[in-house]
Amino acid sequence: MKKREIGVCVIGAGRAGMIHAANFRKNVPFARLVAVVDPIEETAASAAKELGIDRYYTDYRQALLDAEIDAVVVVTPTIYHRDIVVAAAQAGKHVLCEKPMAISVRECDDMIAACETAGVTLQVAFMRRFDESFVEAKRAIDEGAIGEVVLVKSLTRGPSQPMPWMYDLAKSNGPLAEVNSHDIDTIRWFSGSEVSEVYAIGGNYRNRHVAADYPDFYDNVSLTARFASGAQASIDGAVAVRYGYDSRVEILGTEGVIFLGQTHEKTTIVAGPDRLLRRPFMNSWRSLFKEAYLAEDTDFVAAILEGRPPRVTGHDGKMAVRVVEAGNASIKSGAPVRL
Repeated sequence: MKKREIGVCVIGAGRAGMIHAANFRKNVPFARLVAVVDPIEETAASAAKELGIDRYYTDYRQALLDAEIDAVVVVTPTIYHRDIVVAAAQAGKHVLCEKPMAISVRECDDMIAACETAGVTLQVAFMRRFDESFVEAKRAIDEGAIGEVVLVKSLTRGPSQPMPWMYDLAKSNGPLAEVNSHDIDTIRWFSGSEVSEVYAIGGNYRNRHVAADYPDFYDNVSLTARFASGAQASIDGAVAVRYGYDSRVEILGTEGVIFLGQTHEKTTIVAGPDRLLRRPFMNSWRSLFKEAYLAEDTDFVAAILEGRPPRVTGHDGKMAVRVVEAGNASIKSGAPVRL
């Protein structure tokens, strides 16, 4: 008899980790949140208390020995993804791995091979593919609503200061990975083709206080790409922009265009005696993509129970990392990079 409930453990109790954990605790059908993991015991204990569960670990390897855990959600700094995913696969646990999938294509290959060998599901957390408006746009493209895709433009700008480890490109791969992985997956998905050439430029404009220690760090990046199909793309990424969380997409076709993006967090508009209109700008990705996270988590469990491939695969994660590597190489060399 097939198991009808999946025991889940979330590894990493930060902002994104707690979104996943809350979903599996209350809102994902046929799933049960068994435990959380965080190397800082105070954080792990606090997360477990907030979630209303009685089990937490400070070492993911202990969690992998727990027979009640069938699947893990990996929400740690990128440098740990490869080792955790490979160990999880070897322990027979299904895996939902947050983006960016890994630091290098080689690490992605290790993760994919481990999950294939173990026969477990590997899904990469590109939640925008589960956002209702993104799904509708993809359907419109596939139905020929705008003709042949010519250009995909995608931008993500975040208000937050980078976490200290993110300044070190050896640990984070920079904003192209941490911020723009979603954009890279978006342009691949909407174009239906693989990137064949990139040219990128980056600069540090808002975090100059770290320039001496991290001279390669950039907080603003612009990447232009060509696809194997001949279509074009551009990506704009930024951190610490302060004005709000900004995520927008434009898909230009031979016969039309599609616009995606919501810059306002609320529908309320205030008009005062100064005759100015005021409307709050989108504050966080947690607000904009709240429903997409839930749809992503729900589909992960459904894929496991139905024995089908996930909607976002390890290959998708690997292709995004491939573009990140090429983009960073282009920033460093000042020249286009062919893939």
